[in-house]
Amino acid sequence: MDQTSLSGLALLQAAMDGKVPLAPIAQTMPMRLTAVAPGRINMEVEADDRHINPLGGVHGGFAATVLDSVTGCAVHTLLEAGIGYGTVDLHVKMLRPVPKNRPLAAEGRVLHLSRTLGVAEGEIRDADGKLVAHATCSCIIFRPD
Repeated sequence: MDQTSLSGLALLQAAMDGKVPLAPIAQTMPMRLTAVAPGRINMEVEADDRHINPLGGVHGGFAATVLDSVTGCAVHTLLEAGIGYGTVDLHVKMLRPVPKNRPLAAEGRVLHLSRTLGVAEGEIRDADGKLVAHATCSCIIFRPD
């Protein structure tokens, strides 16, 4: 399957269905797509021993990477084939410690999309629905001239 010919939505749906591989970061930070819709993405994520900081807790980079992924992917769902994007800024608020070896729900939602800028927000929640981390993200949209 030629992935460059797919819209962002079609590519992410194909990845969720196992028809194309997920990005390698999904192995480093265990992420699994659970829902894909225009302007919205849901993933199941789980920190493990690879994500522990020197103090024994889950490194904040785990949540930041997951939130960068769900916000960027949410923007990607609204882009046509051949259009790229990149994170310009990511503002993360850690509200609770990320638990280790427990499934978490991550969601990204697009707040605004223009020709050159996408703005999205994301969150990570624990199994009880408690908010663990929240982020807003701006993405530059790369369109051919």
